[in-house]
Amino acid sequence: MTLVVRPARPDDATAIARVQVATWRTTYRGIVPDEYLDSMEEEPRARYGRDVTSRDAEAAGKPFVVVAEDTGRGVVGFAAAGPERRGDPHFCGELEAIYILQEYQRQGIGRRLVREVVQRLLQRGFNTMLVWVLAENPYRRFYEALGGSVLCSEQLTIGGKTLGKRAYGWDDIRHLAGTPAHASK
Repeated sequence: MTLVVRPARPDDATAIARVQVATWRTTYRGIVPDEYLDSMEEEPRARYGRDVTSRDAEAAGKPFVVVAEDTGRGVVGFAAAGPERRGDPHFCGELEAIYILQEYQRQGIGRRLVREVVQRLLQRGFNTMLVWVLAENPYRRFYEALGGSVLCSEQLTIGGKTLGKRAYGWDDIRHLAGTPAHASK
């Protein structure tokens, strides 16, 4: 497998949607109602993906997407990020989503995607980051292993079921990009 992490392009939108739907179904089965997971469609997510990847992703105030591409198979994972979306006074960047096909998990792809996201956030002047995760998500330990601290918990409803979610945060993301925290910006 030759893996490349790169900025997403509009022609990746269908593959990104495929990864998102497949990953939700494998990760959240037994957490999110089956009816919701089974009714997920790729096309609405592909339209959103085309919209996001068509924008000027280098602009500081815009969200962006990076993909992990297996050169033999295509897009096998992606991460979406950008400015924090809720007006948090401390955290300026947000990892909005990260999804990797089940058969590609636990191979370091998630860390590579996070590193790429963080490098882009730092280029935009963001040095803090948070991510929201379903409390029952078995992969929340990934964020803990990256040094994320639990900030708060809330509830949300998906498919008629009330679920908990947690925010994990990083006060200084430079170490996630491979840059020492004491290095100058």
